[in-house]
Amino acid sequence: MALRLPDHWVWDSWQAHDGAHHHLFFLRASRALHDPDRRHLRASIGHARSTDLRTWELVPDALVAADSPAWDDQATWTGSVVRAPDGSWRLFYTGVSRADGGVVQRIGAARSQDLVTWHRVPGPLTEADGRWYEKYDGEAWFDEAWRDPWVLADPDGDGWHMLVTARARAGPPAGRSVIGHATSPDLDTWTVRPPLSEPAGFGQLEVPQVVEVDGMAFLLFCCWPAHMAPERRATWPGGGMWCAPGRSLLGPWDLDRARTFDHPSLYAARLVRDGPGWALIGFRDLEDGRFVGEITDPLPVVRDGDTLRLA
Repeated sequence: MALRLPDHWVWDSWQAHDGAHHHLFFLRASRALHDPDRRHLRASIGHARSTDLRTWELVPDALVAADSPAWDDQATWTGSVVRAPDGSWRLFYTGVSRADGGVVQRIGAARSQDLVTWHRVPGPLTEADGRWYEKYDGEAWFDEAWRDPWVLADPDGDGWHMLVTARARAGPPAGRSVIGHATSPDLDTWTVRPPLSEPAGFGQLEVPQVVEVDGMAFLLFCCWPAHMAPERRATWPGGGMWCAPGRSLLGPWDLDRARTFDHPSLYAARLVRDGPGWALIGFRDLEDGRFVGEITDPLPVVRDGDTLRLA
């Protein structure tokens, strides 16, 4: 059954597998806020585990906002989990601070030996570099985008890559989103690099993930039409989850061939292995004008030429 909490909304999520359990990390905020739009600046990172991706057991939360003053003392947002060469786990996550009014995003990490108890490492580890990325000026956009880190080992075995929701310095504000990039030799020290994509009519490429399915690389991300440039919005095929084919896991990706998944409210979904196949697990956003705020059961996915679709 879907992951629904009676006292909390849940939204963006990401997974890790320890060999016995699937671990689901997710953003959560109390329904006592009444207005779901207030959830973002009160988000913490919850945690559940499962043997089948369908029945979930809640375990202790992974992270909450740090004590002030800190770069992440307002809220902790979306990230990813990888296993380090020494066997420990790293949770890379987004943080916002009270000092910045929650509008400047940075990325840090926490470390764990068992995926349950997490300890922050000194941070932040990366933030938007003004040489290549838009910095908050209160005019071009509503925040300084540097969030949703997707960390993966280099396909050629040379360190690690971090893909980030970011925005280019120039161009029409409604279409500036790019995939930001940073690299590391060891998961500890990171260097911000130029973006891996060019602006393509999206205001935000949220919660990016790269994955290879049946020998082809894909970039998954999410964006609703309210945050697209007019020319992109005019051709919107419906749905908030997008998939674009790529030459490799590190791009380039053909965003002109990006397609959405046929689901009315699925958002911030991740592609995961479900037995021999693939499935999307994400949250249900607005349905009939109401924010649902629960995690779906796995939705089977298949490759169809140069795209992916719900089976």
